[in-house]
Amino acid sequence: MAVLPTNKWLEVAYDSPEKIYNKLAKYFHNQSTRKIADILISNGMYQKSEKNGDKLVKLLLEKNVWGIIKQEENYLKQKWNGINIPIFIFPSNPYNRKITEQYNGRNGLAFYDKIFLFVSETTTEEELKALFTHEYNHACRLKHHGKKEDEYTLLDLVVLEGLAENAVQERFGKEQLAPWTKYYSEKELKNIWNKFIYPNKDLSKFDQKTSKLLYGNSFIPNMAGYSTGYYIVRQFIIQTRLKSHELLTLPTENFTDINL
Repeated sequence: MAVLPTNKWLEVAYDSPEKIYNKLAKYFHNQSTRKIADILISNGMYQKSEKNGDKLVKLLLEKNVWGIIKQEENYLKQKWNGINIPIFIFPSNPYNRKITEQYNGRNGLAFYDKIFLFVSETTTEEELKALFTHEYNHACRLKHHGKKEDEYTLLDLVVLEGLAENAVQERFGKEQLAPWTKYYSEKELKNIWNKFIYPNKDLSKFDQKTSKLLYGNSFIPNMAGYSTGYYIVRQFIIQTRLKSHELLTLPTENFTDINL
């Protein structure tokens, strides 16, 4: 299946996103097109058409966005014994402040059976590769971990994010790491881990508190779960010297069996 020709979809239906949601319906199980739209928009997909939408699609084609992702998918599928799943590429939402300010106009969304990438005209080739590496790592982990998504806990999610961002570092160094990997000192990370994350590690992914622990709020440090996820997986890698492809099938609990 691999990279879908969403550039063709956009050439025909860029100004009518609902037509694109209809085409995506068969890739979602029992979800309405409205629900599909909500999921994608909340994660960064463009919401309303721009006047120069055709120029944007042309620019992304000139930058070989679809070709680069196809090459990356082939490479990582071999390197990680990866999975063959549909990959959808769409423009990101320039009005989403979080994505434009914190992620330089790009974001992704991974399921065990599909990946979405949302990119802008300013997304560089290295940023594009790092984004795909992160999301494809998610998909491979979800597929090979042997645990159903609805059984995931806070700890599973924290490790999931840590694995993905460390895979980015393994391939591209620290330059392409997400900003949240640099928010805190090691001392602060240990404190966040011990105070907020580890005591709540068994919370269901559906618990309202889980989202707050992952992203932070007025009482919990910003991106607490993400930051500590990167940190504990980094420490695990340093202590075990394992590579990304060797980590994908390990039980989540293994990553807490380290000296912090």
